[in-house]
Amino acid sequence: MSLRQYEYALAVAEEGSVTAAAELLHVAQPSVSQQIRGLERELGVELFARTPTGLVPTVVGRAFLREAEVAVSASRRARATARAGADDLVGELLVSVQMGFGAGQLPGALGALRRRFTRLEVTVFEEQSSAELERLCRRGVLDLALMAACERSPADAHHLGDEEFVVVLGAGHRQLDADRVELRELEGEPWVRFDRDSALDGVLREVLRDNDLTPTTVARVSQTATAVRWAAHGLGVTLVPASAVPQGYEHQVRPVFPVVSQPVIAVLRDGAGPAERALLDLLRQETWPESASLSPVS
Repeated sequence: MSLRQYEYALAVAEEGSVTAAAELLHVAQPSVSQQIRGLERELGVELFARTPTGLVPTVVGRAFLREAEVAVSASRRARATARAGADDLVGELLVSVQMGFGAGQLPGALGALRRRFTRLEVTVFEEQSSAELERLCRRGVLDLALMAACERSPADAHHLGDEEFVVVLGAGHRQLDADRVELRELEGEPWVRFDRDSALDGVLREVLRDNDLTPTTVARVSQTATAVRWAAHGLGVTLVPASAVPQGYEHQVRPVFPVVSQPVIAVLRDGAGPAERALLDLLRQETWPESASLSPVS
């Protein structure tokens, strides 16, 4: 088996056909077909099934493709590291950020990274679960993960700072007159909450418990911007990291008492290269508030 075969199989899975994969790879269609057949013969399994909508990975094929993606990513990083000079990083960097954390710092760090290393390709996506982020990073799928600290956080995680949380109130809410909202004053309020397995809902559960609040959940959402907009329009109150408040809604948020904050960490993949470390250094240079009132959520 070869990395070229892995790349061809991944392209077929992504495009759903040999023809489209060949166009993506800029190679002849027979070459892709030959490589896939050779790979299936060597493995002794069928990687793709033909359906009316195109080629679809089989159960075995999906398992194989997950490992192939790790191998191809590792190979690309190795080539990029070997070609990287002191002032010129090239290749790909895959970053994941836990929803709601580092929203005010990551864009600045990424912008500085791209200005400094113009040939570096960076892909960023959001993930809600700390456990999933750590698993992907340890498997080598991610280069860097930015997330809230939790009880399972690895010992070699890099603490960057803390995210302070604010409450979002609807227009005309009585608590908008306060400079800081006492959490116990929110008893009886309906809440716009987040998906149950998210770190954001973990923080809110702890806040509600510690302040003897019995919530009425009116909605659960997957994005901080959605929660802020819905709360601002009066559906209910919500609690989000201050840096995650979209522009235009700042006048409808208030800090809370007791202060609610969450440590933010960066986790690098094993054997991290110069691109990951450059981004980590830039993240450290960003402004991170230092405060603490909560233990890391589990």
